[in-house]
Amino acid sequence: MKKRFLLVTATCLLSACVTSPTGRKQLMLISPEAAIVESRTAYLSTVSDLGSKDKLSNDKVLARRVADITGRLVSVAVAEYPQSANWEWSVALVDDDKTVNAWCMAGGRMAVYTGLFKQLKLTDAEFAQIMGHEISHALANHTAERMSRAMATTLGVVAVGAMSENPNMTMSAAGMAATLALELPNSRTAELEADQLGLEIATRAGYDPDAAVSLWAKMGAVGGGKSPPEFLSTHPAPQNRQAALAAMALEVRKLNPQGKLAPIHPVQILTAESR
Repeated sequence: MKKRFLLVTATCLLSACVTSPTGRKQLMLISPEAAIVESRTAYLSTVSDLGSKDKLSNDKVLARRVADITGRLVSVAVAEYPQSANWEWSVALVDDDKTVNAWCMAGGRMAVYTGLFKQLKLTDAEFAQIMGHEISHALANHTAERMSRAMATTLGVVAVGAMSENPNMTMSAAGMAATLALELPNSRTAELEADQLGLEIATRAGYDPDAAVSLWAKMGAVGGGKSPPEFLSTHPAPQNRQAALAAMALEVRKLNPQGKLAPIHPVQILTAESR
């Protein structure tokens, strides 16, 4: 029985590899569809909690700006990745000037903190780079990949528990999976992949790719203080990131040399007024 369990576990791990949009092999024990369902539940709960604490912004001008820029990026995403056409694209505008952060869950559900604009004085092109990066995490199924990493770890613990016949170890594995799925950051590889895809999306949408370099210069300056931005805790910034982005910008500019702006795809902006 123990050998059979280990064989099934190994088979699951070996047969669950898929290919990302950049050609990278991904371990995918959780389907992208399942990740979207789980993300929807978590997102609605998060937005509801923010609303009840009066943490959603009522800045109509900023909401319009976010909708327009994000909408152009989404129009490119839908054109390049048709599977995202039916996603519930939305952005929660969080009223928190002290937090420099943005994120995107599976299925195109996003959040942007007002601290990004307050502290970084973002240009439209710089904001497009942030959102292009975040949207790329969803398009490349990084949420499902992160959940799969958690499941793989759990399967390993369960296997050890089965071999040792230790029920406490086996039972603790389920809780470990849930915790890891929520707390694991994206891998460094996934971050670099989102850099590449995000730069391409923003450029196709009509935004200057050089803004990726100026964005990270600003991010690094803010991160040089005692309290680095929340964004940097989940988006590791190696020393050569700006150089790598500058090199990529030279190539991706060819995708839209005239900087023609893409049409605006409808994106729901969740504010204090929209609740």
